[in-house]
Amino acid sequence: MDRRRLLTLALAAPALLPATRLIAAEPEIFSVSGQAIRGIDPVAYFQQSAPVSGGADMLMWKGATWAFSSADNRAAFEREPERWAPAYGGYCAWAAAQGYLAPTVPEAWTVHDGRLYLNASLRIRDRWLRDVEGNIAQADMNWPGLVG
Repeated sequence: MDRRRLLTLALAAPALLPATRLIAAEPEIFSVSGQAIRGIDPVAYFQQSAPVSGGADMLMWKGATWAFSSADNRAAFEREPERWAPAYGGYCAWAAAQGYLAPTVPEAWTVHDGRLYLNASLRIRDRWLRDVEGNIAQADMNWPGLVG
């Protein structure tokens, strides 16, 4: 490459950088049509050990609508949302460990050490479960750079 082309590329590169920053960041909470966990009650994973559809009891938190199967579950979430909300904003925990974001399905879940983790599929949850502690450590390191 001759000097003229190299100089042209060097001068053009800074002009291209702002365009890459215009790409919208992903929201902190994964939602489908504005619904966190696809309308599933996050508290029910802990109290009923199952994904339970939320009803009319809803609230907004971190830009998403959270649905609850009872007023008691809504009240519990309102008092301590960080306790009940899924790790990594409800994005796939295994994907976060790998360094990227992926959607989740409510059926692919794990509660580990008092924290809810969601995965993209049951097959991916099996991968997640092979090394939960290692995956959490890696996802915790990756998470701050994945959203925001």
